Amino acid sequence: MSGWFVALPVSVAAMATTFVMLRRHRVATTRILLAANGIMLLVALVLVVMAVTAPPSSAAVLAASGAAKAVNGSALLGAGIAIAGSSIGGGIAVAYTGSAALAAMSERPEMFGRAMVIVGLAEGIAIYGLIVAVILVGKA
Repeated sequence: MSGWFVALPVSVAAMATTFVMLRRHRVATTRILLAANGIMLLVALVLVVMAVTAPPSSAAVLAASGAAKAVNGSALLGAGIAIAGSSIGGGIAVAYTGSAALAAMSERPEMFGRAMVIVGLAEGIAIYGLIVAVILVGKA
């Protein structure tokens, strides 16, 4: 819990710095952000390989004394993929439906209720991914 006391102010400061840098030096900052994202992608791939190829922990082996099978983190990896994919899909869906809803509401303000229902359905995609992740973590 105490790690959050350090991580939260650092991440807020990093976001503020990124915002200021993007406003002043857009091209250079974009290149730096792309390089940082590439490095994080490589680190994530290494962690995925380590999680998939890791042998079962001693606690999992002790818990698997009966007919249960030892878990090596594949269910947790699947839960992470479910949340990431549904969040990205939901974000893309909300981007398109939100812009279309705003365009429709600018012409006809009485369309607000119907437009928000469509945007809410797009947000539901992320909730479905969260439900799948909870089910997978429950089986782990």
